[in-house]
Amino acid sequence: MQNPKTKARLPAGIWALGFVSLLMDVSSEMIHALLPVYLTVGLGASALALGVIEGIAEATAAITKVFSGALSDRIGRRKELAALGYGLAAVTKPVFPLAGSLGWVVAARFIDRIGKGIRGAPRDALVADLAPPGLRGAAFGLRQSLDTVGAFLGPLAAIGLMWLFSDDFRSVFWIAVIPAFLSVGLLLWVVQEPARPVTRRKVRNPLARAELKLLGGVYWWVVVVATLFTLARFSEAFLILRAQTAGTPLMLVPLVLVGMNLVYALSAWPIGVLSDRIGRMGLLLCGLGLLIVADLVLALSDGLPGIAVGVLIWGLHMGFTQGLLAALVAEAVPEELRGTAFGMFNLVTGVALLIASLLAGALWEAYGPGATFLAGAGFAAVSALGLLPLRRRLAATSPAGEAATSAHRESAVETGD
Repeated sequence: MQNPKTKARLPAGIWALGFVSLLMDVSSEMIHALLPVYLTVGLGASALALGVIEGIAEATAAITKVFSGALSDRIGRRKELAALGYGLAAVTKPVFPLAGSLGWVVAARFIDRIGKGIRGAPRDALVADLAPPGLRGAAFGLRQSLDTVGAFLGPLAAIGLMWLFSDDFRSVFWIAVIPAFLSVGLLLWVVQEPARPVTRRKVRNPLARAELKLLGGVYWWVVVVATLFTLARFSEAFLILRAQTAGTPLMLVPLVLVGMNLVYALSAWPIGVLSDRIGRMGLLLCGLGLLIVADLVLALSDGLPGIAVGVLIWGLHMGFTQGLLAALVAEAVPEELRGTAFGMFNLVTGVALLIASLLAGALWEAYGPGATFLAGAGFAAVSALGLLPLRRRLAATSPAGEAATSAHRESAVETGD
């Protein structure tokens, strides 16, 4: 827990990484806010097809994160891999306005997600490397907030540009190319990676069984809880479709992501700071309750006011959970395995997102949007069971327990392969 007298500040590198994420999210969300409608209305894709596309795209990113995270641990460097991932995402952005068929759009979406996969785990590990130990909740909360500022500025820009260009999707997609390349430039020229400590153990094969054992039981329970959360929190594309079915005009559909991400951005950093002071588990439990409420409101509401309330509560639950889960991952594992830990975390939750998106699309097609969100509420309720053993394990990890755990890890490294 952070000492109240400590006045440590977040390093400039964390702020810079936050703005890198902000710019890339402005670009991505300008496209993503319009893509579900573009695919279903403009190119004739079904809701089930949308679920398949979104789920596989995110799962592709998750699988890539495992190898990029492990590679960052192997070479002891994070920034180069993060830059490669952001660069790949930037160069694929022009494909969206140039695409002439569904196949090209889907291919661009997948390649963009591969770029996300390459950068995700090394970037998160870099945040953990840069953050002072007592401010990790604040560090991940800040990055998440700035990332999410981009996530609501992007749809907001999409709305204005759709009005300016008279609902011309391609013109909006061209404008989205600009912030993507600005993001890459900021990362290359402003973010400085800290020197690798001489005391940090070198890892030959981060994915070896002996190394994965060192991640520890607390880490794997964090993964379990995050997976259950993900099963309840399917692709946000279904929030957009829910608003459309409630009668939202086409030009205003991106307001769904604007509202959700505004609440997310405003809550993530304060919640991260608060978690450094009072602990993370109670706040995670609050986030779980908010997700259940959001799903129920979205399932049972017929009019636009109810849908708007559900979307805003959904954004608040994100602020209560996503940064805290990342901070728990960073704190649960040895620093030399942070890239691998974030990669494995994202692989498992990515597979869960694929399953959740497929299930959401199938329920939508068979029974309508209400069934989709009621199923999400059910998964969220079940995920509360995963919080109980995690709470016990975290309670057992006292400062004395930390010392014992550290000694155990050192002994395991000496006797392992």
